[in-house]
Amino acid sequence: MAPETRYALSGDAHIAYQVVGDGPLELLFVSSFLSNIELGWEHPSMAAFSRRLASFSKLIQFDRRGNGMSDGVGRASTLEEQVDDVRAVLAAAGAHNPRARRARAPPRARPRLRVGAERRRA
Repeated sequence: MAPETRYALSGDAHIAYQVVGDGPLELLFVSSFLSNIELGWEHPSMAAFSRRLASFSKLIQFDRRGNGMSDGVGRASTLEEQVDDVRAVLAAAGAHNPRARRARAPPRARPRLRVGAERRRA
């Protein structure tokens, strides 16, 4: 079952967001440029991903301005508007101490580039 979709007002746009879980870590999930937080719960792997994150955190997820359940603006959002949207969602969700982490690929998955070196064979 999908959680309730709520709306945060950011400037003149309503930004759709959901809060799932009640863990001690406040985790903001920022999706790619195409999303719909309500339809995500109908996709088994996305729903499992959200449930897993919510199992140890207060997961806050939202649709970016112009996507999914959020208001459209008919143009690309500025960086300042996107930051304002994040702030509005965090405030509306009651986030007191949100943590931001940059996602990194595991060491084995990172591409390796060698310039001017030949691979040695043992």
